[in-house]
Amino acid sequence: MKHEQLTVREITADDRSDYLTMASEFYSSPAVLHDIPRSYIEDTFRELTNGSVHAKALIALSGGKPAGYILLALTWSQEAGGKVVWIDEIYVRQEARGLGIGSALMNDAVKNFPAARVRLEVEHDNTAARRLYERLGYKDLPYMQMYTGN
Repeated sequence: MKHEQLTVREITADDRSDYLTMASEFYSSPAVLHDIPRSYIEDTFRELTNGSVHAKALIALSGGKPAGYILLALTWSQEAGGKVVWIDEIYVRQEARGLGIGSALMNDAVKNFPAARVRLEVEHDNTAARRLYERLGYKDLPYMQMYTGN
């Protein structure tokens, strides 16, 4: 099955309902460790549509219908030698998987937000996502991540 008329573009205020729905779907999926409060998703959307220099998102439309999104965090790294794009989330709706939408989102993100390094994280048992990332040239880093806060 092929996708029809795939469009990838930056999220706008008009995408509010579609983004909130898809982000909620993502956080209800096995791809994440736990759900988050709806207010976090709403705050992120406001940040995305208020000209943030730290957060950007692209939405994929297949045949004019929302099929997925990619959420990016933009930062700087001395180690990497410049700008870093952190792929914070990538989500493709179940019915749109296997159609090249994930690759399109990732390729457009790299093209539209050039950086010295692009990073992401993935659950060890998410083999489909790992295959996609490896096919696009991503490699494991020997870092253990730690965090504090939410």
